[in-house]
Amino acid sequence: MPRCGIVGLPLCGKSTVFNVITRAGAEVKPYASGKTEPNRALVSVPDARFDRLVEIFEPRKATPATVEFVDLAGLSRDASKGAGLGNSFLSFASESDALLHVVRVFANPDVPHPEDTVDPLRDWRIVEMELIYRDLSVIENRLYRLSSKKKNTPEESAEVELLRKLQDHLIEESPLREYPLTDEQKKPLAGFAFLTLKPELVVLNLDEGQDVAPQAEPLEAELREKGLSSVRLFGSLEMDLAQLDIREQAEFMKDLAIEELGRDRLIHEAYRLLGLISFFTSGKDEVRAWTLRRGDSATNAAGVIHSDLARGFIRAQVVTYEDFINAGATLAACRDKGVLRLEGKDYLIKDGDMIEIRFNV
Repeated sequence: MPRCGIVGLPLCGKSTVFNVITRAGAEVKPYASGKTEPNRALVSVPDARFDRLVEIFEPRKATPATVEFVDLAGLSRDASKGAGLGNSFLSFASESDALLHVVRVFANPDVPHPEDTVDPLRDWRIVEMELIYRDLSVIENRLYRLSSKKKNTPEESAEVELLRKLQDHLIEESPLREYPLTDEQKKPLAGFAFLTLKPELVVLNLDEGQDVAPQAEPLEAELREKGLSSVRLFGSLEMDLAQLDIREQAEFMKDLAIEELGRDRLIHEAYRLLGLISFFTSGKDEVRAWTLRRGDSATNAAGVIHSDLARGFIRAQVVTYEDFINAGATLAACRDKGVLRLEGKDYLIKDGDMIEIRFNV
C-alpha cells in the first residue's frame, strides 16, 4: 500500500491537513505526552473517470484506488539528537514512500509558533536539516560497521565508496534527492530508507482569505529552484467543509467562490508524487481502479490483480478511458471503431487504461 507521511514542525497544522485529506476527524491538538503512534487513514483517490465508469456499468461493487496517509508527530528542532519525539518520529517517517511537508503560513495568536514567529522558509529549512542529520546518522552507523570488519567484500567496498560520497553531499546540507544517483546505485540504498531521498511535496497551510501570502513567496521561490512542488491549502476552512454533506458543501463553495477543493488537488499531487497511475477493470460485478507504478508493464498490471494472471499471461485487451467514452461507452462499439486492441506482456500501461487480462494456468 503506497504511504505518504505528513511531516512538519509542531503546531504547523499537520493534523488539520490530515483531516482535510482523510475526513477522519483526528484530534487537532499537540500530541499528548508520551504519544508517538501516528494517526493513519486509507483515502480514496478522487477520479472523475472512475465515477463515470460506475455510472455506466452500475456494478455490484465499486472499488476506487487508495493511498494511506500517516499524520506524524511534530518534528522539533534537534529531533535528530533526540529532542521532542526524536527517533520515534524519524522511525515512522522512514516507513513512508513520500513526504508531505506541511509549512505554517497562517498567523493565530491562540496557537503560539514554536519558533515565536511565522517564517515559512526558516521552518521548512529546520525540518529539512533534521532529515539530513538523520540520514547522516544512518550513513555513519553503516560505515562504522563496515570499517569494523577485517575485510570487506567487493560489494561492500563499492558500498563504502558510494556512502562516503553521499556523506560528503549531506555534510554540504544538501538532500540526497539532489545527488545524481543512477538506477543501479539506488537499488542497494533502498534498505536504508533515506528520508531526503524520498519524494517531497510542500503544503503551505494558509488562513482563510490569505489569497496572496507574501510570507510564503521566499519559500516558493526556493522550492522552484530545487524542483520541488508545493500546494496552497486553506487548512482550517477546508477541514470545516469536510464535515458538511455534499449538498451543503457545494452551496458553501458557491458562496465563497471556491471552484475546486484543495483536498482533491492535494491527493492528486500526492498520487503523482508517489509515481502512481490508475488503470481500470470494469463489469457488472465490479468496477475497480487499480494502482500501478508509472512505467510498469501489462504483466505487472496482471500481477496486481492476481498472481495467477501474471503467471499465465497471454494478452491484455486494452482501451483508453477517453476512447471508450468517445466510442459510445461499450466494448462492442470500441471494437467496431478499432480502438480496442490486444497488447503483449511488455506493453507499458498508461494512466486511464481499461484492461482485461487473457490468461491460461
